[in-house]
Amino acid sequence: MVAFDAGETLAERFRSHMGDATTLYGYAMRGMADDWEAGGVTREICAEWESSPTGTMIQLRYLAGIFRIVLRGEAPELAAFYPCLHGSAPGPAPAERVWPVMREVAAAHVEELRQALHVVPQTNEPGRAAVLLIGLFEAVRRHGIRRIRLWEIGASAGLNLYADRFRYVGPGWEWGPDGSPLVLSTDAPMVRVEDVEIVQRRGCDLDPIDPTTGEGADRLRSFVWPWHVSRHDRLSAALAVARAERAAGRAAVVDRAGAGEWLERHVAAVSVAGAGADVLTVVWQSITRMYWPPDEGKRVDAAIAAARARFPLAHVTMEHPDEVVDGRVVHAREAQLAVDGDPLGWVHPHGIPVWL
Repeated sequence: MVAFDAGETLAERFRSHMGDATTLYGYAMRGMADDWEAGGVTREICAEWESSPTGTMIQLRYLAGIFRIVLRGEAPELAAFYPCLHGSAPGPAPAERVWPVMREVAAAHVEELRQALHVVPQTNEPGRAAVLLIGLFEAVRRHGIRRIRLWEIGASAGLNLYADRFRYVGPGWEWGPDGSPLVLSTDAPMVRVEDVEIVQRRGCDLDPIDPTTGEGADRLRSFVWPWHVSRHDRLSAALAVARAERAAGRAAVVDRAGAGEWLERHVAAVSVAGAGADVLTVVWQSITRMYWPPDEGKRVDAAIAAARARFPLAHVTMEHPDEVVDGRVVHAREAQLAVDGDPLGWVHPHGIPVWL
């Protein structure tokens, strides 16, 4: 089970996130904790956040703000510690030495990092498209409808709305366009592929990111662990797909809205007569429900139930099941893929590998 952001003080919460991990951010978070307790620049930057609710993940906001400074090329001395900026080879600087260098960068950008704490952690894992695809194929088999209206709630930058623009390679199966910038190699066993035509791709997010801009791309990159080079490679390839789709006039639309309100509005706008029975609406979500207040989940479920009474709809979810341990809600480390509430198997939170 995962228990992030636990503790009475920010220092305790920083230390709890990665514990004794010998990763870049493991060392950085312990350095941040020590600096906070010593009254250093971290305490100055994090002033007024001491009483923020657990789950706010101040540590991730802080580190992402620093990462964006690095991505802009304004901290070359710190960039040496970021493996994703050095191809597949590790950076020349050892992770255990990162905090003194990072502290100097933080001290030179105090006001920017204060503002960075208001930026909610937000990723868009294109590897999850491999999971979406399996759920999509299952939904098509269940309904016998191949024309898809694809809706994603909690879509972030909408990269996974381009799932049919990626190439997939698994043991004994392949699917997707040849020549796609993004090729997802998955361990998923033999998958029974289906012909699919996505006729609409649309989503919502409380704070949509435009992946075709430099600022949007850097924001997405800043929330991906710097030592996860393969994730950065996948993200770069997906960004290339998004830019190509925008240039071709086929960009996915991601509206600024909450999931429940957005679903209610779009369900009501569907003309059943105009859509006909040959379009299947697929509502897709991945690792988003854990961030919703309880009422939002109920609102989403009600909107989906109302939609099913009017037109064909499948709900594909990839979420961490909740459990209560010692009176506290925690989340399973792996995610579960389900279609209409029926579990299909367990998957990595980043989508790859897919175990099922």
